[in-house]
Amino acid sequence: MVFRYLKKYWLFAVLASAFMVLEVYVDLYQPRLMAEIVDNGILGLGNGGTPDLGIVKHTGLMMILIVLAGGVCGILSGVCTNVCSQNFGNDIRKDAFSRIMHFSFSQTDDFSVGSLITRTTGDVTQVQNMVSQMIRGCVRCGMFFVAGSIALVSLAADFGIVIGVALPLILAEIIFVVRRTTPLFSQLQHRLDRMNTVIQENVAGARVVKAFVQEEREAKRFGQSNGDLVDTQFRVLILMSYMRPIMNIVLNLATVAIIRIGALRVQDGGIQPGTVMAAVTYLSQILNGMMMLAMIFQTVTRGLTSAKRLREVLDAEPPIRDGSAAPEAHTGTVEFRDVSFRYPEQSADTLRHITLSVGAGETLAVIGETGCGKSSLVNLIPRFYDVTEGAVLVDGTDVRDFPLDDLRSRISFVLQKSELFSTTIRENILLGNSDASEEAIRTAAKAAQADDFIMQQHDGYDTRVTESGMSLSGGQRQRIAISRALVKPAEILILDDSTSALDFKTEAALQSALRTEYAHMTKIIIAQRISSVQHADRIAVLDNGAVAACGTHEELLQTCEVYREIYRSQLKKGAEQNG
Repeated sequence: MVFRYLKKYWLFAVLASAFMVLEVYVDLYQPRLMAEIVDNGILGLGNGGTPDLGIVKHTGLMMILIVLAGGVCGILSGVCTNVCSQNFGNDIRKDAFSRIMHFSFSQTDDFSVGSLITRTTGDVTQVQNMVSQMIRGCVRCGMFFVAGSIALVSLAADFGIVIGVALPLILAEIIFVVRRTTPLFSQLQHRLDRMNTVIQENVAGARVVKAFVQEEREAKRFGQSNGDLVDTQFRVLILMSYMRPIMNIVLNLATVAIIRIGALRVQDGGIQPGTVMAAVTYLSQILNGMMMLAMIFQTVTRGLTSAKRLREVLDAEPPIRDGSAAPEAHTGTVEFRDVSFRYPEQSADTLRHITLSVGAGETLAVIGETGCGKSSLVNLIPRFYDVTEGAVLVDGTDVRDFPLDDLRSRISFVLQKSELFSTTIRENILLGNSDASEEAIRTAAKAAQADDFIMQQHDGYDTRVTESGMSLSGGQRQRIAISRALVKPAEILILDDSTSALDFKTEAALQSALRTEYAHMTKIIIAQRISSVQHADRIAVLDNGAVAACGTHEELLQTCEVYREIYRSQLKKGAEQNG
């Protein structure tokens, strides 16, 4: 349960409740002082009907001092409550984010990015509000109900009849509203997830939307998801709107009843007028406390829904776990041993019985038609996914036996989509090695053919890039991503179709630098172009998830029809472009 996070802050919760008890005690004590002022100070009932201004002044001053003390207690209660709830929420948010960072790709897909954003922001806020209300509100309402009822009945037993009739009516209304709104809160959060997903997709894909002139379509899609959210919120608010008017009616009727009973008791000499005023005040405090309790129930109900959603994230166990082996060898060898792989919830294998080996310092290129499983193959090396059958070995050890950090520290990976962060170019490169020197950064950037264009930026390596690197061209983003991979002290370099945005001259210079300056690294290159792979030590040709052939460029031209077909199609395309 998420409430385990409160253990660290139990002292603040206790202090907040204690200060709240004192504040409520002050509120409950005020009506008796007011009764004293009215009965003995103004009406002079204890002095033969002669008003006593001394009592008014003395008791009035006491009321002021007590109210000030109660105000200080209220402030201290609020401070302690906020310290507790804010730190509680902060811890949950950090743990949820940390857990999300360790999710497998399939888990992220199952939750959706929009839902994860909602859970780490809106749901955490709802749980914080619930904790705050439970610490302060429940104590306040409970004391008003219990102590206020005792104080009211102690004034005159007949007043208990009014409470006995009014409270069941209010409780019935609270139960009705809570039961009707509880399922709506879960629906509300799911629709908020959907709206956030639409926003995230459109902000990230704004260029696609504009390129295809789909602003109106996406506005309608957002309008629909937003409309669903508003409709659900409206239903909740309609139900909640019943509460206050009905409670006000009950409160006013109960007040009339108290005044009527009090008037009768004053006539027969059983109580004094000030006591009736105190009774009205106590009744107002009790019923307002119940009204506040209704609002607390709403907050708690919504908070419990959010807590359940957060628990789904916090309790989610990543299917990819750390191993215990820590091989000392750092040679950079990779082996696929009869590997088959199927994506979760897919009925067919993406990869079938792959057997390949890559020696230390060797360059293996992988080529094949779109969708044949090239990216899926290399995603198995750093365990972005685990094999369905067979084994992937790094340095002679099954990757499933590695601690994940140890395994991934041996691998530099450049993804198909070059992800950059909204910070400086230097900081983006340093993600590969935070301790890299300026010389190492420049060396990696020069090998990636990035140094020239970086130095042309207005602040050089300290130039800030926008979110996802959208202030740079596709080729520039790819070269910075490659620089980041090269600066990392790893034995294995994987380029997953990460030179597609480079021109032939720039790519040739990059390939030359990899063969000379980074000859010690084992390189696995995924590519679509023959020119990107023809100088590799070996080329593996994938066809429908299986290895069709493996050899040098010249050998494959002689023996592999699939490779020849790719080669001829690219030659023909090049000839048509040149013609």
